[in-house]
Amino acid sequence: MATGRTHRPATRSRGIPEATVARLPLYLRALTALSERSVPTVSSEELAAAAGVNSAKLRKDFSYLGSYGTRGVGYDVEYLVYQISRELGLTQDWPVVIVGIGNLGAALANYGGFASRGFRVAALIDADPAMAGKPVAGIAVQHTDELEKIIKDNGVSIGVIATPAGAAQQVCDRLVAAGVTSILNFAPTVLTVPDGVDVRKVDLSIELQILAFHEQRKAGEDAGQDDGSDDARAVAAREARRAVREVREAAGKTGPDADAPTGASDRKGPDGDVPAVMPA
Repeated sequence: MATGRTHRPATRSRGIPEATVARLPLYLRALTALSERSVPTVSSEELAAAAGVNSAKLRKDFSYLGSYGTRGVGYDVEYLVYQISRELGLTQDWPVVIVGIGNLGAALANYGGFASRGFRVAALIDADPAMAGKPVAGIAVQHTDELEKIIKDNGVSIGVIATPAGAAQQVCDRLVAAGVTSILNFAPTVLTVPDGVDVRKVDLSIELQILAFHEQRKAGEDAGQDDGSDDARAVAAREARRAVREVREAAGKTGPDADAPTGASDRKGPDGDVPAVMPA
């Protein structure tokens, strides 16, 4: 079986947009679930709904793979699983090292989904001498002094950083210097890397903060509905339109665009059908 050091995915050379690449794992997850249920074919609408995307966007994404489906039949599930897996580089073995075996690093080491998706945890590395030799998920933890040797011996090109923020950049620099060209960063900090090194950041606190923002907005909307503020906004909007009409009539500007702010009828956005500047 080939290793991660002998092959790089061809998505960039084939001109597949990054946004499409980011959606391929979503399609693969949905298709894998269908395959496990022995579903032979799936329509673009069904697969798009399962992946949480728009069906037109899905069809466009698949066109980059050279897969167009069959009208009236849909897409062959098993073939798409293979096609996307190949495009993502999951038909080969990708050795991975995890650096930082605290609670998060240990949880990642115990995650059973890596092996089934083409990733092999080759080594667990930690700076704490007391951790050296301790088994986590059946793998003995090794000290960071061995990092470069571990990467060379295992042909590692993907590193996972689960260290505290203060140690992440130094670990990143050592990984890159040792030949790692792709990094998954769980540390709550931004890493600086040279050209040719890809970094994907996973920050759980940021995701929770985004959810908190939406919860706050929903709570505010509920409160607004309770105090009748929606009605007040509607009245204010009608008054604003009436004022605009009066001004236009005074200036001799009447007709079908009388309710529109000056210039709105001929100022379009990038799609050609939406005003570039919408009134508040």
